[in-house]
Amino acid sequence: MAVIEYEKRGHVSLVTLNRPAARNAIDPECIVRLMQVWREVSEDDGVRCVVITGQGDRAFCAGADLARLIPLLSGVREAENEWDRQVLADEGLSSQAMLRDFDPGKPILAAINGFAVAGGMELVQATDLRVAVSGARFGLQEVQRALFPSGGSTVRLPRQIPYVRAMELLLTGDLIDAGEALELGFINRVVEPDRLMETTFELAERIARNGPLAVRAIRAAVRAGLGVPDGEAMRRELDYSRPVMQSQDAREGSLAFLEKREPVFRGG
Repeated sequence: MAVIEYEKRGHVSLVTLNRPAARNAIDPECIVRLMQVWREVSEDDGVRCVVITGQGDRAFCAGADLARLIPLLSGVREAENEWDRQVLADEGLSSQAMLRDFDPGKPILAAINGFAVAGGMELVQATDLRVAVSGARFGLQEVQRALFPSGGSTVRLPRQIPYVRAMELLLTGDLIDAGEALELGFINRVVEPDRLMETTFELAERIARNGPLAVRAIRAAVRAGLGVPDGEAMRRELDYSRPVMQSQDAREGSLAFLEKREPVFRGG
């Protein structure tokens, strides 16, 4: 059984964390295989959008496997197999696989099927759009174990929700439910479980139908402009917009509008 499942559905790819008995916690094999998937997504021009979810109905991801990954990284446990050795050989592999230090360059949508806690919530923070089931729960519980949420949460969370609420979650380790996450603007939709994948794929396919160069550039411009002065962000925006406006896809979009037909975008 693959711990990370990957499949392509047209221009949308699906990544599934597949360790339901462990609440889809991330172990060394997950790290290696997840990074392989992100590299494939990054290099495949046919992939325009990605959906990530967890297997089962209990958890999206419970974070790092406290029995396998954390002891290995902290030196408490020695390497026992090829997955362990690959993780230890590349110090940055874990943070890249969890999208702290790696960006596949394509929009990522999270289909959150249950608990997203610790590293699971940090993985959610790296995504662009988020749909959650009504029973989902979110939290960063590292502080309760005297650990640091080093997957990017001290940077990303205060930029994604109000500062005081981010600090409350970071410093208490408390969980919030899907309704509160929606009110905070942390997620886009709350749906019943039987609607989760359908709703998320509807959003992904709407994005994938748009001009792929424009989608990637808009996403990159937004991310590049976060946390920088307005003037600098505006200059960066021009750097991203010029190639898009001069592309064949931009001409195709205008021509299709004039000819009253659906555009055919080729990513060039």
